[in-house]
Amino acid sequence: MQRPSMRERLRYAFDNVMSRGTVAIMGLLALATVGFVFAVAVLVMVLKAFPDDADDGDFWDVVWGNLMRTLDPGTMGADAGWGFRLLMLLVTVGGLIIVASLIGIVSGAFDDKMAQLRKGRSRVIESGHTLILGWSPQLFLLIGEICRANAGGSGRHRAIVVLAAQDKVAMEDAIREKVPHTGRTRIICRTGDPTSPADLQLGSPLAARSIVVLSGDQSDPDAAAIKTALALTHALPEGAGVPIVAALADPDNLDAARLVGREASRWLPASTLVHRLTAQTCRQRGLSTVYADLLDFAGDELYFAELPELVGTSYAEALVRFADSAVLGIVRGSSIMLNPAGEVLLAEGDQLVVLARDAAPIRLSKPGRSDPDALGVLRSSPPTPEHTLIIGQRAGLQEVLSELVDYLPEGSQVCVVAGDERMLSLAAPEAVEVQVVIGDTTSRTLLWSLELAQYDHIVVLADADAADPQVADARTLVTLLHLRDIADRADLRLNIVSEMLDDRNRELAEVARADDFIVSDRLVGLMLAQASENPRLIDVFDELFRSEGNEIYLRPAELYLRAEAETTFYTVVTAAVARGETAIGYRLAAESWSREASYGVHLNPAKGDRIRLGPDDSVIVLAQDEH
Repeated sequence: MQRPSMRERLRYAFDNVMSRGTVAIMGLLALATVGFVFAVAVLVMVLKAFPDDADDGDFWDVVWGNLMRTLDPGTMGADAGWGFRLLMLLVTVGGLIIVASLIGIVSGAFDDKMAQLRKGRSRVIESGHTLILGWSPQLFLLIGEICRANAGGSGRHRAIVVLAAQDKVAMEDAIREKVPHTGRTRIICRTGDPTSPADLQLGSPLAARSIVVLSGDQSDPDAAAIKTALALTHALPEGAGVPIVAALADPDNLDAARLVGREASRWLPASTLVHRLTAQTCRQRGLSTVYADLLDFAGDELYFAELPELVGTSYAEALVRFADSAVLGIVRGSSIMLNPAGEVLLAEGDQLVVLARDAAPIRLSKPGRSDPDALGVLRSSPPTPEHTLIIGQRAGLQEVLSELVDYLPEGSQVCVVAGDERMLSLAAPEAVEVQVVIGDTTSRTLLWSLELAQYDHIVVLADADAADPQVADARTLVTLLHLRDIADRADLRLNIVSEMLDDRNRELAEVARADDFIVSDRLVGLMLAQASENPRLIDVFDELFRSEGNEIYLRPAELYLRAEAETTFYTVVTAAVARGETAIGYRLAAESWSREASYGVHLNPAKGDRIRLGPDDSVIVLAQDEH
């Protein structure tokens, strides 16, 4: 091998110094400046090129003068003697080059640092923050709800850290546009791969209060979510105790996902819950609004509360011990019992599932009294076959039918109107007759031919597979307008529940007078936000939305109170207990069209306030079945 020349060695050493960054370059420039200043000083001394008014000069004075002229070019106007002037001109020219180089180096370093900061590649120094991994349309709803939860809490300001494979500035701009009001919550964005253990450290996961994994719009979102959870378990030490919350699209992946993170991870079966939500809400006016109010952070939220004072008290007695909170069930060890039997006694270590105001403490009150004279007639009506019309198609419609059959009495009929002939292969569940009609769901002629008067429930589904959600919602709105016009012309009273993909279109749907609205993606996003504050709420949601357990129903007020009787909500709670139910609120029919009044839904009302419920009003209860 040929030995490198001296020139090559010097160039290699110079390249190594330059590659070390700004500080090394500035150090090299400083050495060059010192060498240049001393070299010119030596020339002045050797050539005795002193100013005309000086017979001799001091070497260090010359060095100092040269250094000043180097750092401040243009100070040679008072120099005398042409030899001294020429040498000082050389110093001035060198100084110009040195200063220009220094400015360029500092400016370049500043630009590089700004570019690095804009990339969002520095580790956040936060604690107690919510770390969101990934980017999806649900992110903005999630951030807004967490900000609302933080605004209702106490203590120091909290932060939300978003780590996604997006440009930092673009993320900040999008969040600022979609969530303009974040209150006292700071939003911090970092650019990185959520599936990389090294990039995860940018979000300080070990110091986080909770971690939410968003799967995004990838071709296989569940695989991406599970891979991110695996990266988290690698990045976090064993037993770190940081809860991980994520949603899954395919329930078949749930068992594999639960192996990741073990007890620290909570997985929300999103598609299964959407199917259950659709099956439940399509049959009950106002139920979607109840769920939205129950799940958001705008008013009342679900909490777990351990109250030793209630040990030995029955569940029925505990229901009337809260004046401004509503009890839904009992948490005993790893099991959650919603609406247990009234005689179940609270044991030591039990927690209550309580619906309460975020800023209000959960406190006991004196046992409330009911008004026996205001109680309604304890009765139940035998189930009768129902006729349900489903207009539109979406992925998982077969699963929706399977869930719906658990609520429909035997002999019920379901008619599905869809534009895709593949819907002809829908399997009819047992005990329910399913008819499929193929046609344009926005066709007025087709809708006229359906004989709408025979249906107890009508649900208009949005095409969730559409390329543009706005186009899908527009078709839904056209169908709603046709249905309402047909109802007006035929003098029919139709119970219509509509699904919207974008919650912003809900106001437009109100013009079309739909009785209720399903915004499934919003409800799933609200559940994720709730779970980020309390991961075990996922177990409550799973129990709440199961058809074989206790669900939320809106039942006629006359089953609990005499018509137009003025009383307190304690009376309603007592009447519900006698029916084996838990009352958590009521809905006023007169306010069902008012957005400001939450469409008539009043969850967790103050039990001591006087109320009067009419024949069209409803009581919101947790119950085992519908009848």
